Amino acid sequence: MTDPDRLKRVDALVDDVLPPPAVRAQLRLAAGLTQQEVAEAVGVKRLAVARWELGQTHPRRPHRAVYMHLLKRLAERFPEAAKPIEGMPTPVSKGGSG
Repeated sequence: MTDPDRLKRVDALVDDVLPPPAVRAQLRLAAGLTQQEVAEAVGVKRLAVARWELGQTHPRRPHRAVYMHLLKRLAERFPEAAKPIEGMPTPVSKGGSG
């Protein structure tokens, strides 16, 4: 028998993975959004978005959930932009700051 709470925790881990930093920027650019517009929507400073897109930092809660929601919606609308460029590093994006 599987514990439903454990399944939910596993799902949360899988769903809480950000795309690589360059894909984050690709999605934003595909939508014609500026870093400032994303920052205002998420509730952070533009510099935080710039650092997220460079992979220098990663969003923390509660901004992480909002940013991930934005990225998922953009990926649905612009699926080609959601694909990593061949040879692009794909770092794991857990934790972080910004």
